[in-house]
Amino acid sequence: MTRAVNSKRAVAECLDSALGEGSDRPAGLIILHASLGHDLAELAAEALRLAPGSQVVGASCCGVVGSEGVSESMKALGVMSVRGEIGEWAVAALDDVYGENAFAAAAQMAREVKRQAPGVKMVFLMASGIDFAADRLIQGIESELGPEVTIFGATSSDNMKGVTSFQYAEGRTTEHGAWLVGFADPSLEVVTQATHGFMAIGTPLIATRTEGNRILELNGRPAWEEFTDRLGLPSTATPGDSIPIGALGEELSPKRAAEYGNPHLLRVVTRRDADGTMYYATECPTGTKLWLTRRDEPAIFGSLELMMQQIVAKLGDRKPVAVLHADCLARGRYLFNRVLKEEIVGLMQSSLFTQGDVPWLGMYGFGEFARLGGTNEFHNYTTSLAVITRR
Repeated sequence: MTRAVNSKRAVAECLDSALGEGSDRPAGLIILHASLGHDLAELAAEALRLAPGSQVVGASCCGVVGSEGVSESMKALGVMSVRGEIGEWAVAALDDVYGENAFAAAAQMAREVKRQAPGVKMVFLMASGIDFAADRLIQGIESELGPEVTIFGATSSDNMKGVTSFQYAEGRTTEHGAWLVGFADPSLEVVTQATHGFMAIGTPLIATRTEGNRILELNGRPAWEEFTDRLGLPSTATPGDSIPIGALGEELSPKRAAEYGNPHLLRVVTRRDADGTMYYATECPTGTKLWLTRRDEPAIFGSLELMMQQIVAKLGDRKPVAVLHADCLARGRYLFNRVLKEEIVGLMQSSLFTQGDVPWLGMYGFGEFARLGGTNEFHNYTTSLAVITRR
C-alpha cells in the first residue's frame, strides 16, 4: 500500500513491493483498492504497462488496509497480486447491476467463472455499494456454484457521501458494476467471519410497504421521513448524514447470534428518493422489524476478540497465505473519530502474524460478505476477514 499522490508512482511503488523491481514481472491478477483521489482507469493502465498480460480488477473505497497499517487518505492505494496456473483462478464482470437484476447478473458471472475454472470453490465478490440487493447476488452465485461455495468480499464506496462508487474490470470503470474472482486451486481453503459491536435500542420500526430492496413505508409513513425522525435528523438529511448513527438491526436466530457475538445483523441505507423511499442493501420483506442501534465500544472490541479466537481455532496449525479484509467505512475515522482504527487492525493482525507478515489487502467500503452460521451472508458496519490458507 502507499499514500503517494501521483497515481503512476503509487502503482509503481506497490508493484515493486508485490512483484519485485525490473521489467520481468510475471503476469497474473492485480487487485486494486483506491480512495477517490485516484482514478481507477489510470491506475489500471499503469499496472498493465508495468506487468504486461495481467488482468486488473479494482474498486473505489474510503481508505485501505495492508500489512503495513491503515490509510484513509484520499490518495490511499492498496494492491494485491495473484499468480497461478491456467484454471486456478478466473474473473467475470458485468455493468448495470441493480436490485431487480442482481440474481441474474450474479448467476451469469458465476457461470463464466465456472467455465474458466471448473473447480472453483471460493469467490471474491465486489459490487457497487449503492442500490443493489446483496442477498440476491449471493443467491445467484449459489444457483450456479452451489451453497457450499464460500463468498467473501465487499461493496465499493465513496467518502461516505452515498453518491457514487466505482468498480473496474475488463478494461472499464463502472458505477453500478460487479466483478467476481473465482479461486479453484484445490490446495486452498478459506475461513471467513464478520463482527460489528452495535447494540439495538428502543422499539423496532416496521417495514409496512416494500418492493424488493426498496422500503417505501416504515410504520405507515414515507420511509425516509420516519427513519430520520427516529434519528433526530431533518427529512432533508442525506444518507451520508445518517450512516454514522443510522445502523438498522435485523434480529438473528439464537444460534447465529452466538457465533456472531451479537443478536442483530446490521443494514445501512445508502440512497433515498425524493418521495421518501429508502434503498436497503438486501431485499426487505413487508413486516420486517428494524431496530435502531447504538455503537458500543467495549462490544466492538469484545466481539472482535471473539471473532479472532474463532478464526485462529479454525486455522489450527495452518499459516495464512493471504487475507482479504473488508471494513465498514463507519468503523474508521467516520465513526466520530472515537474508535481507533489502528487498534482494531492491530488486534486482527497480531492474531494472524504469529509467523511473520501475511499479504493483506483491506478496504473501507459500504458492505461486507462473509459466512455466518454456515451460510453466505451480507453484512454492514462490520469488520470482515477472509483468511486464505493451504491444506
